[in-house]
Amino acid sequence: MDHSLSLHKASFVSSFLPSAVKNSQGPYVFTPRNLPSNFTSSHRRRLTTGFSSTAFSNRKEPSVKASAGASHCDFSSLNAPLEPRSAPGKLLSSVLQNQRQFFHFAAADELKRLACDRDAAVARMSLSLNSDEACLHRRIAQVKEHDCQAAVEDVIYMLIFYKFSEIRVPLVPRLSRCIYNDRLEIWPSKDWELESIHSIEVLEMVKEHVSTVIGLRANSSVTDNWATTKIQRLQLGRVYAASILYGYFLKSASSRHKLERCLTLAHEERLNHRNSLQFPDLLPCGFKSLIFGHVSDMQSVSLGKGPVRQEKNLEELRCYVMGFDPETLQRCAKLKSKEAVSLIEKHSCALFGDEQTGMLETDEVILTSFSSLKRLVLEAVAFGSFLWEIEEYVDTVYKLKDN
Repeated sequence: MDHSLSLHKASFVSSFLPSAVKNSQGPYVFTPRNLPSNFTSSHRRRLTTGFSSTAFSNRKEPSVKASAGASHCDFSSLNAPLEPRSAPGKLLSSVLQNQRQFFHFAAADELKRLACDRDAAVARMSLSLNSDEACLHRRIAQVKEHDCQAAVEDVIYMLIFYKFSEIRVPLVPRLSRCIYNDRLEIWPSKDWELESIHSIEVLEMVKEHVSTVIGLRANSSVTDNWATTKIQRLQLGRVYAASILYGYFLKSASSRHKLERCLTLAHEERLNHRNSLQFPDLLPCGFKSLIFGHVSDMQSVSLGKGPVRQEKNLEELRCYVMGFDPETLQRCAKLKSKEAVSLIEKHSCALFGDEQTGMLETDEVILTSFSSLKRLVLEAVAFGSFLWEIEEYVDTVYKLKDN
């Protein structure tokens, strides 16, 4: 079976890969272990990742440009703002560039290897507790844990990068490379692609968020989109980071909402045979508060009136989220792992920070259009949504640190 990567796909992926990969001495050849004889692309994605994939199309490759007046610079070959520094991150970059069809096999292998390395170091530390080498093995375990955390963050970042490449949206590079004469413009906007990953209910809330943070109406005209505004780089970085967290929250809340729907509808079918049982009684101990939060939440669901009536009575996502009690709201909004917290911080600093120091220039004011601001906010929301999804998958292979 021919698993070669087509030229138009390879050129698209390589244009956004870190320079360390593009300048490497030849491609890394990855050979997946235990590859099924009937391997197909769809089987690979479904079995190894747990989250869906979108096939590439033959559309024109996107680019990111910074423009000011008649002059412009083409940034189609720039990298993502954060370059992987660990060996697993660089390996995945190479596999994504040269053997895309094996990318998820490589990611799974790296996660398993990192988990084994960390667990082995901890086991050696435990065995040497009462020996003269206890201090040494404790230090080795600490160093190994630090190295594994940095590596797994790179793996998560490359998985997020892959998700963006599937919808043919390159991550915006460092803003310092996109600003000309203090003017920032990102083109093409890729609004449709960034919005297409959300359900209708989530998309409505995303549009409200965009309208709130940048002051642009959902039904704004082309003239409104290209109107210019001034914003401090530090403030823009805060908006971006907050939008990542909002996308993460929406993904968490919508997943919880879908789970509650499925459980409620499943119970409705059971009521046809067991009318004497109440829905909360069917849930395991402790699960009721996780799904519903308040007892009053259950009262809003009308039972025993058929699946069609029940579906109509279920709240829309916006109303559902607004009904959260503080504990449930915090549970959905809080980043679950320390690796996710660190990755957001690193990505934001790489995107908005100075290229040399990585620090944000608090006094710099950027002139940009509302269209470019919208592009950044939509990218951030998508980043947060992908992060939640990938964090769930990674945690099943490599146990992440609780935040």
